Amino acid sequence: MPLHRDAILLTPGPLTTSLRTKLAMLRDWGSWDADFIAVTASVRNSLLDIVHGHDSHVVVPLQGSGTFSVEAAVATVVPRAGHVLVLDNGAYCKRAAKLSTLMGRRTTVLPFDDAQAVSPQALETALQADASISHVLMIHCETGAGVLNPLQAVADVCERHGKGLVVDAMSSFGALPIDARSTRFDALIAASGKCLEGVPGMGFVFVRKEVLATCEGNSQSLAMDLFDQHAYMEKTGQWRFTPPTHVLVALHEAIAQFVEEGGQSARLARYQANCDTLLRGMAALGFVAFLPAAIQAPIIVTFHAPAHAAYEFKKFYDAAKRHGFILYPGKLTQIETFRVGCIGAIGTVEMEQAVHAVALAMQELGIAHGAPTSAR
Repeated sequence: MPLHRDAILLTPGPLTTSLRTKLAMLRDWGSWDADFIAVTASVRNSLLDIVHGHDSHVVVPLQGSGTFSVEAAVATVVPRAGHVLVLDNGAYCKRAAKLSTLMGRRTTVLPFDDAQAVSPQALETALQADASISHVLMIHCETGAGVLNPLQAVADVCERHGKGLVVDAMSSFGALPIDARSTRFDALIAASGKCLEGVPGMGFVFVRKEVLATCEGNSQSLAMDLFDQHAYMEKTGQWRFTPPTHVLVALHEAIAQFVEEGGQSARLARYQANCDTLLRGMAALGFVAFLPAAIQAPIIVTFHAPAHAAYEFKKFYDAAKRHGFILYPGKLTQIETFRVGCIGAIGTVEMEQAVHAVALAMQELGIAHGAPTSAR
């Protein structure tokens, strides 16, 4: 039977958006027009509301994917003679280390297992051993496996040692609690197409006010200099270069729905219910989650691939897609996995339908049970 809806994206972004968010993009906007300038100001104000950062931080939006903003944050906040310690427990941590190196910053990696949260105690030891480290870079929710890392504990260690903290909160901001009043960070990065349920194409960086005041000339990039971007916006209300107009107005509408839903706590509750529904349903089919519950963020879940000889991710993906759901490939290199996102404009009904789509895909491929070899 043909589907009469778009496939639901069970990915960590892009993700399924609401009709209201889609409709917001049907109007064209002049980038220097007063109406668009007002939307930019409203979005920036709302983002600071979410992080409780009006007194301590500014927010600087930037064109491009979230990775653009991570790169911009490192290049702007970390002086050229700085030394970045990257806490690494997954693929996106490794990407952060690579971009930090490419920005010309001295970079050291503190490795952890993909199935382990980063350790504040190990960070403490590393900072005691090397006084040259100026900044720590961490991923709040490492979506390579779905691990929730201990932001508050890491921030406390950095504050005790007087080190700057740069946080990639791409997949957590808007869903997991982040409060600038109690968690000290120099920069925190997120994006439009994640838990705020906008569309991709714009990142934003919260920068501590006193830190940004010292950042002029740090960046070697014209387009990604957050100091200049902020100064120009404060002076004119405009973006320095052509803004992602449709992305911004979609985010403006998505934030209105975020507030109507009840903000961060309500968004987290919905995503947690999605995650719980997914885990229960997949377990009933024999699938085994990669992570223990204690460090599983309700953003994306990694599952071991089934041990059955008929399993091949591309065929499995195509079969699930025929039933209306887009899965996500695994990001781990040592074992075969796939991932299922819990975020977007979806609820537990859609998650139950997703589990049913997986069951139908298994049936089509002749896979009797979802358990991996180690669990059989």
